[in-house]
Amino acid sequence: MTGNEIREKFLQFFEGKGHRQVRSASLVPHGDPTLLFTNAGMNQFKDVFLGLERRDYTRATSCQKCVRAGGKHNDLENVGFTKRHHTFFEMLGNFSFGDYFKKDAIAYAWELITSPQWFAIPKDKLYVTIFGGAEISPGNMLEIDTPAGQCWLAERVPQERIHAIPGLKENFWAMGDTGPCGPCSEIHYDMGPAASEEGHADCKFPCDCGRYVEIWNLVFMQFNRDASGTLTPLPKPCVDTGMGLERVAAVLQGVVSNYDTDLFVPLMKRAAELCGSELVLEDKVEEGKGGAASLRVIADHSRATTFLINDGVLPSNEGRGYVLRKIMRRAIRHGYLLGMSESFLDRMVDSVCDLMKDAYPELTESQSRTSQVVLSEESNFAGRFNSLLKSSTSLFDPHEQTRQRPA
Repeated sequence: MTGNEIREKFLQFFEGKGHRQVRSASLVPHGDPTLLFTNAGMNQFKDVFLGLERRDYTRATSCQKCVRAGGKHNDLENVGFTKRHHTFFEMLGNFSFGDYFKKDAIAYAWELITSPQWFAIPKDKLYVTIFGGAEISPGNMLEIDTPAGQCWLAERVPQERIHAIPGLKENFWAMGDTGPCGPCSEIHYDMGPAASEEGHADCKFPCDCGRYVEIWNLVFMQFNRDASGTLTPLPKPCVDTGMGLERVAAVLQGVVSNYDTDLFVPLMKRAAELCGSELVLEDKVEEGKGGAASLRVIADHSRATTFLINDGVLPSNEGRGYVLRKIMRRAIRHGYLLGMSESFLDRMVDSVCDLMKDAYPELTESQSRTSQVVLSEESNFAGRFNSLLKSSTSLFDPHEQTRQRPA
């Protein structure tokens, strides 16, 4: 199943369950100074969850453009060197605003991912987690989310595949130190021993070696937390879910790494062509070998660059523009590492637009402008490249602060 088919099927499934399909919000959050970029599907519904806004629907579904490359959520330095880190990614989600709750959310999720009519993921490859209890504030304990566990049992998930994970880090979600919050329930897929980053041949869930991959997180917002840590039940509990398209594509396409899916392989091949690399052209990309990481960086960063500029971000020395400039310079530098001596990132923009125009037709409307912005930045950077190589200035830092240059 292609990435486009996965996206379409997800939205189609939830539309069939009475959800309103809502377009992805911009990567630039409007009216929310707390966020640098849109980083989750729920961002555009934040005021709805808080009760500050009412819409003419109580169920929604979306495929949200997200960027995590600055501020609290910053995966930039990991991108290219792991199987699942990205700067730009797509988050599939379904939302309930005081309508259905745990029972229906869990039933919908299990049907979508296991039904032969939909994703048909083998049940014996799946594990689920529920909130296992924690001290929310001194002396204020929240018990195990037994109701969620009962909902999974009702879907005939074996008891031994339902794991209660204690603590607030894994299975409890909060919008902030105060405000709406609640327990989570996650669905994990067993990628098999080949996915273990520690060489485990027979480890058991929930080993965190990389074999067991979270593909969907179901958040049950049922409390309001005040400054003292006291939890008060919300009058209308809500549901907020997030399924990473890239991860699900890896599962459904039978590969271990997100970068081996059809969301990235065409871009990596194009990067290899532009840089004169035979790594992808001869199907020799192996994790951690040769220039594979550089090709991954270019593929990932070209997506982030294209979408950020399309949404109005321009490279600069501060704020969002500073992060964009870092992303672009990192991609350009990895092109240099592969032997590229002329501009190429602007042509990667064209490849991104061609690959993703069906889902995001607005990309083609701004394609020429985006390519020009990238070419201008690329030319400016190349003009200073030789002098930067002779100094200790980082090639990643648009402020050109003196520090050790990365190897």
